[in-house]
Amino acid sequence: MLKITSINGPIVKAEYKNETPLMYEFVYIGKSRLIGEIISINKNFITIQVYEDTTSLKLNEPVFLTGSLLSASLGPGLLGSVYDGIQRELFSMPERIQKGIKSKALNEEKKYFFKALKNVGDEVKKGEIIGEVDENGIKHRILSDFNGILNEIENKTCSIKDTVAVINGNKQNMIKKRPLRIPGSFKKRLSPKIPLITGQRVIDFMFPIAKGGSASIPGGFGTGKTILQQTLAKYCDADIIIYIGCGERGNEMTEVLEEFPNLTDPYSGKPLMNRTVLIANTSDMPVSAREASIYLGITIGEYFRDQGYNVALMADSTSRWAEAMRELSSRMGELPMEEGYPADISSKIASVYERASIVETFASNIGSLSIIGAVSPAGGDFSEPVTIHTKRFTSVFWALDKSLANARFYPAINYLNSYSNYELNEWWEEKGPYIEIKQFFNDILQKDASLQKIVKLLGVGALPEEEKITLYTAELIKEAFLQQNAFDETDAFCTPEKQIEMAKTVVLIHDLWRKAFLTKQIPVDILKNQPVISEFIRAKYEIKNEEYEKYIDLRKKIESYYNEFIKNYGE
Repeated sequence: MLKITSINGPIVKAEYKNETPLMYEFVYIGKSRLIGEIISINKNFITIQVYEDTTSLKLNEPVFLTGSLLSASLGPGLLGSVYDGIQRELFSMPERIQKGIKSKALNEEKKYFFKALKNVGDEVKKGEIIGEVDENGIKHRILSDFNGILNEIENKTCSIKDTVAVINGNKQNMIKKRPLRIPGSFKKRLSPKIPLITGQRVIDFMFPIAKGGSASIPGGFGTGKTILQQTLAKYCDADIIIYIGCGERGNEMTEVLEEFPNLTDPYSGKPLMNRTVLIANTSDMPVSAREASIYLGITIGEYFRDQGYNVALMADSTSRWAEAMRELSSRMGELPMEEGYPADISSKIASVYERASIVETFASNIGSLSIIGAVSPAGGDFSEPVTIHTKRFTSVFWALDKSLANARFYPAINYLNSYSNYELNEWWEEKGPYIEIKQFFNDILQKDASLQKIVKLLGVGALPEEEKITLYTAELIKEAFLQQNAFDETDAFCTPEKQIEMAKTVVLIHDLWRKAFLTKQIPVDILKNQPVISEFIRAKYEIKNEEYEKYIDLRKKIESYYNEFIKNYGE
């Protein structure tokens, strides 16, 4: 039997003699049987990362090996659940979590109707869909655990631990066990070509993320990271949502736990929790469980991806996760690197974001896992290690800006410092002249950034009229297009079709302003203060997504108005 020889917070060392421990093996520590994981093995000693409070743990208490890796329990019952970092169902536990308390991740007594999708005698391969159960209106697909011939399978009402099929003499139920740290397997990885529609114009139109892609949201305190992630969780067109509160303040997670069950899914009209899994690991919980919470969420995401679903995972925030690794590394006596972070911080971050993928499953379906991680750099410093390394391994960078947030400009994504490396032009071009308009927007916003320096020194009046057109067009892009009200029923979510029509209208107004100045030298200050401009700005709150064609009539009205205005000006 192994015995504890050293206790340093969540880091425990134990001596072994005849046993053969495994790296990352799941273990129980002490008389309270705390949950832990082996993270280092020496000749006679193992180092264990304990996922619970080690207060009152004593030297020489026993350590129990299990022979298995730290794993997630997967199956019907996941959707709508709220877990802690090691997959204990929080709502089935006492109000105050007690040390060593165990909680079943899945309800093994609840009955489901298993619908067989294969017949006795059929040949099946591992990972192929053999049946399904209805879970909150979503088809929870049951995948084969074995290769071979189906000896038994039938429609039946049963629990997840009951046998639903026999393949080559091997009994199979609906519970899967998957190690957290080992990526799931699939038939083929595909290239991300389809956008994950979020309904946020600054994201979808300017800096889109693909299904199966990865994105980071860096921002200092008060820039709206949590609100943005909750908005994405509510409105993005993924089939399954996984939201991880990793080391966040308890009051923020309380708001999430209270708000999410009351949110209505904009796609189905049913409760959003029906297709959501929440993982709550607040800042007062053991730091070591923060790391596990990220891998737990990804493992659950891969499980649904392998069923052929599009999954969106929100992690808030990976900085708290990295801080936990820094503390654990320090307690282990490892040599610190940049700002005290461990030497393997880069590879740890890579191991998270590299699991984002769009794949062809063994059942020949297409599934995806998109990972969106918030980063909380101290003081909003984007040059700190976590932000820098995250930027290396994500293809989308949504940089939140404190000055925009202070100006009540939301989403506070800095349109000059953000970027997306995904090539989604082909998809967008089917909706309209996307490439041309996006390039126009980028050019205007870049020129506006240069002009703002002059405006701050000398004022708008110092600019020539043609430069004022650029300045006021940029204002129109920012106010009428990029800025979005998450609390307005109409403006909170914007479809791609409406986005294209809004963008076309901005381009038209710019062209009419230029025409008015070039033909009759009409001052831009007069042109921008016409009532049709206010009408266009209000339209994003008044024209609903399904009514996007009303922008065609609005453009005709704007064009007719300015042509008449130009014709009669000066007479």
